[in-house]
Amino acid sequence: MTSNLLNSLELSQQLNKTLMFSSRQMNWNGVLVEQCQSHASSFEMELPALWDHWLYLHTGHPAPLIQKRDDRLHESILHKGDNFFVPAGQPSYWCQAQDMSDVICAPLHICLKPEFIKQVAEASDIDSKRFDLVHCFGQQDLQLHQIAMLMFAELQSGGMMGQLYAESLTQVLVIHLLRHYSTLTQSVTSGNRSLTRAQLQQAIDYIHAHLNRDLSLAELASVVNISPTYFASLFKQAIGISPHQYVIRQRVERAKLMLSKTDLAIADIALQVGFCSQSHLTQHFKRFTGITPKQIR
Repeated sequence: MTSNLLNSLELSQQLNKTLMFSSRQMNWNGVLVEQCQSHASSFEMELPALWDHWLYLHTGHPAPLIQKRDDRLHESILHKGDNFFVPAGQPSYWCQAQDMSDVICAPLHICLKPEFIKQVAEASDIDSKRFDLVHCFGQQDLQLHQIAMLMFAELQSGGMMGQLYAESLTQVLVIHLLRHYSTLTQSVTSGNRSLTRAQLQQAIDYIHAHLNRDLSLAELASVVNISPTYFASLFKQAIGISPHQYVIRQRVERAKLMLSKTDLAIADIALQVGFCSQSHLTQHFKRFTGITPKQIR
């Protein structure tokens, strides 16, 4: 990699847009999610290669765009839901000749660290040196859009669901990119590995002992001394649900017990079992039990 690579912060500055939401202060592992706002005025921009893989999701009105790839110019109209993907280490050229300054754009930008892609690939027994991620321009991808919107909703909430949820979504996004935006030919699976009964019990015991914490995949994986990416896939293979889903269910069960056995305020119970607020507890409690915490009382 050369010294003229841009990082994700420099990318935001180059795009010259007003930052609306950013995950910079949330310290999400391996990913940066940002929404920027600007008027769709005419521009011409040639970006040097980026340190990170860059995913752009168009969320506004149709907009004309010219891109350069393989030394050829390609004209297209971006529609809501279209995305383009620029792999790390590759320069890009963008041009919008038509002035649409009366239109406000607020696209979503997702930057992924190459090291994180490598970790997810290796967890599926894939040699990261034997494939490349590839450019994509103006493609409609419903599944990718849904994953990105879930990440954006978590960003808007201020990280209400916690590190475990954000990391799980990031892994799902990376697996989707490996399957559909790369030269990879083999399937992306968790291989033939599995957690031993002792490892699984260790992880479960740790979760129960630290339900009030904002748990992360790295923290849980360290308990059984394996990589976070391996842990996520192997835990789901053993339990049938993701670590995040398991943690939420256990928090609801702990809250249900405390509601029955103690006189603590519901807001206090919510915090003690790891939810960020009473409303957060109520949301998940009703989803799993069909009733609210107040109805239990």
